[in-house]
Order: sequence, then structure tokens, then C-alpha cells
Amino acid sequence: MPVQDKKPAAARNTAYDPGIALQFFKSAGQAENVTQGSTLFAEKERAIPLLKPARMYLLLKGEVELQVHGKPIAHVRPGEIFGELAVLSSAPRSAAAVAKTDGIVIALDEKKFHAALEHHPDFALMLMSIMIHRLRETIAQLQASGGLKKEDAWKEAHAFDPKILQQLTEGLADDPPVHYNARQPIIARGQKGLRMYAVLEGQVSVSIDGHTVEVLGPGGVFGEAAIISESPRLASAVAETDCELLAISREAFLILVKASPKFADTMLTTLAERLRYLTAKLD
Repeated sequence: MPVQDKKPAAARNTAYDPGIALQFFKSAGQAENVTQGSTLFAEKERAIPLLKPARMYLLLKGEVELQVHGKPIAHVRPGEIFGELAVLSSAPRSAAAVAKTDGIVIALDEKKFHAALEHHPDFALMLMSIMIHRLRETIAQLQASGGLKKEDAWKEAHAFDPKILQQLTEGLADDPPVHYNARQPIIARGQKGLRMYAVLEGQVSVSIDGHTVEVLGPGGVFGEAAIISESPRLASAVAETDCELLAISREAFLILVKASPKFADTMLTTLAERLRYLTAKLD
């Protein structure tokens, strides 16, 4: 998490609605007290399934400070959420959360999060928008710092079983699968995004300013940021090999998120992994 960030992204993102967040958290969790000075989670802390699962939080009252190496990087205020990336990506905490005052929170572990998601898909869309906002900020910082010029191993990623994805989108996708030849451009950074894409066969290379940040195989998805936030493309994509892609419109995407909690959860996890990967390059 970048030290320049003095507020949680949710507080600065116009897509964030505290009312939707409160409804979501109350549907599966209960309010609990926290005391001044208590640590809600520690930096680099890993979840222990069954014994100590990762939890995400909504702050109802009080103030929580996010710290890296013991130094404050952000402050959470009532109505804001924090700690969600550890639940979505099952990765170690990138910061510690310490109560600066007595307060009240609602916490959701992974099981409760999934239960709430079934009834409140609008929260998933809101959270995706927040993470895309963070992605844009992180990319801007990487460009300013030259972080994208570092030589890093490609990140192999996938999200869905291609057959299951085809079944989910049957009747929703506007077009039949489309074929791209090796080295053929698919999308370009800065373009207006009308569709996202799922890889059915082959590999796709995703890059920012000519530097590869991700290689996607069958089941991988890309281009979702532009259709969720209705903003220019964050990255470019080129067919690494001959490949077959499924194009998904914004309308179809929104239907899928609302109709399938599993689809929404997988998309959130994919975004969380991308955000963690790029944020780590800032360090």
C-alpha cells in the first residue's frame, strides 16, 4: 500500500455508498466493540483457515489507523470499509490496523462475505469500482516512479473454468467466440471499452506502456475495468499465441454479477490479485 495514500480509497471514490456497505455488512455480521490501542490485524498476518480466518471490516464508530512498519499511512473513519483484500485474495496483510479510539465495527470473514454477496450483488459492483480506482492510482504512481520498467517474472493467471464461463454467458454474450492470430492486438490502453474478454483458448499478454504485467491462459479475463467504470482502458492486450476469446458486453456483465455470486466473487478475487501484484511493485 503506497505511503502517499492518506485516506482509504473508498473515502475518495464517488462510487462508494456507505448505505450499501452498511446493508451488506449487517446482512451477515454483527456489531462488536473495539478498544483504543487494540490491533484488528497485523502487517503480514496470514489467515489460518478454521482457526483464524481473515476478516474485512466496516467501521461504525471511532477511528482506525492503517500502519506500515509502525508508521501511519491512512485513517479509516465511520462508514468506511477496510481489510477487504486479505479476504478476497487470501494473501498476507499489507498493513496493520490499530484502533486509535474506542469504536464499533462489523467484521465479515470469507464465509460471511459470500453469504452476504448472495443477497447484495450491488456491493460487489461497488467494491469492483473501488478497486479499479485503486488500480488507476497505482498505475499512475508506477509510471511516475518508473516501477513498470523493472524486470519481473510474468504473472500466470486464470479465473474461470472456460467451459463453466461459456455456460454462464450462454444467451448473454453478444457475439460468438472470436479468433485472434498470434501477435495480433486486441485492445489498447486509453481506448473506450465496450466489452471485456474471456480467454477460451490460447494465451493473451497484458501490458502497460510496453511492459508485460500479466499473461492469461484459458479461463482468464481482461478488459473488465473499462466496462465497470465506463472509463478508458487501463492496459493493452495482444494475442501471445493464436487464441479464441469470448466478448462480454457491459449489460451482460452486470446481469452475470447480479445473477451469479460465484461470478462476482471470482471477478473480485481477480481484481484483488491484480491490485496486490501492481502495488507490490511500488515497494
